[in-house]
Amino acid sequence: MDLLEYQVKEWFSKIGIPVLPSQKIDHPTDLKRLKINYPIVLKSQVHGSGRTKAGGVKCVATTIDAIATAQNIFNLPILGEFPEVLLAEAKYNAEQEFYLAVVLDTAVCRPVLLGCQEADVDWESAGEKMQHVVVEQEFSPFYARQLALKMGLQGVLMQSVSAVVEKMYQIFVEKDLDLVEINPLAVNVSGQVMALNGSVSVNERAISRHPDITEMAKKMVNRYTSSEIIRNVGDGDEIELHGKIAILGNGAGSVMATLDLVVNAGGQPSICLNLRHASPIETSLTTFRSRLEETLKNLGADKSIQVILINFLGSVALTKEVVEVIENFIQHHKSEYKRQVVRSNGSKNSRENQFPRLVVRLVGSEFSEARKCLAKLKTYSDGLIVVENLDEAVAEAVRLSNLLTTES
Repeated sequence: MDLLEYQVKEWFSKIGIPVLPSQKIDHPTDLKRLKINYPIVLKSQVHGSGRTKAGGVKCVATTIDAIATAQNIFNLPILGEFPEVLLAEAKYNAEQEFYLAVVLDTAVCRPVLLGCQEADVDWESAGEKMQHVVVEQEFSPFYARQLALKMGLQGVLMQSVSAVVEKMYQIFVEKDLDLVEINPLAVNVSGQVMALNGSVSVNERAISRHPDITEMAKKMVNRYTSSEIIRNVGDGDEIELHGKIAILGNGAGSVMATLDLVVNAGGQPSICLNLRHASPIETSLTTFRSRLEETLKNLGADKSIQVILINFLGSVALTKEVVEVIENFIQHHKSEYKRQVVRSNGSKNSRENQFPRLVVRLVGSEFSEARKCLAKLKTYSDGLIVVENLDEAVAEAVRLSNLLTTES
């Protein structure tokens, strides 16, 4: 999970990394009550990169110019994302700019300190300019000074930069981060260092351990639930698209493969969810069964979903749980449909078409037994299809979706 710049700088300020006076702007009229002296820099708060080139960062000298510029930035999409807030920040005259980062290197399973004397480093040639230090044992200021020395810094500047690196590592550990980055770390004519921009990536499996980050994550999820996004959840992906076929899997690879096959078959995917792990913003204890039950309940209530395609590779326990949950789900909707028919004086109406059909592919040691159990279920026409071949499951899901679209 990536934080916005203003959130990152709030963390920096609390831990002692020098940042400029700034103010969050929720609406252009907030600039009438600005507490920062002009000139200021207005920055679009979006997750996408390239905001400066896109026009999302502007320097202004008066309140009138600031309000007009803020209105333009609020209406400027950057990689499809409109900012909900802006950051107004004091202008800073930099003599030098550095790049600093602490990153988790999964290849060596250790944190790595990165530093470069160029802020806008060309990553194709970064290996020639980027200095690095692997934190091989318990962290000490030695590692930060070693990085500063490898960057060619000396004297007071070396001490200032290494002090910033120490703080970066502290926040990296305390907040369970995958990355903390300052780009650029600016130095003015008097030698004062200042973090002009920062990036933070939180390890998503650790979100629930931090109440403050959990609240941030919940706000982000609520903000983007109706948009077309791709976001990491657990070890896999959750993808929200505006289609008719929901895809459930128990592995990132199987979810993505199923999504590709549905698209190639001419289907329209909706939400695609890996249920192997709980959502990183879920603080209560969950099981695979509870996650499946909750997901089916939510999808069943979503009238835009026509078909739920389940593709699970499972063990004995997993297949038994799947059968029980699916049976309960079908029986619930069968009862709901009967109530609808009674209310409509026995006439079958389009309400039946609003219940999602299930296409289930189970592969595991008990698949044969699970298929027999599912085949015994009595439900509405075409309400449940059980197959073993993934291509066949995809074809059935697309066929059902097309049929239901035609009927509606």
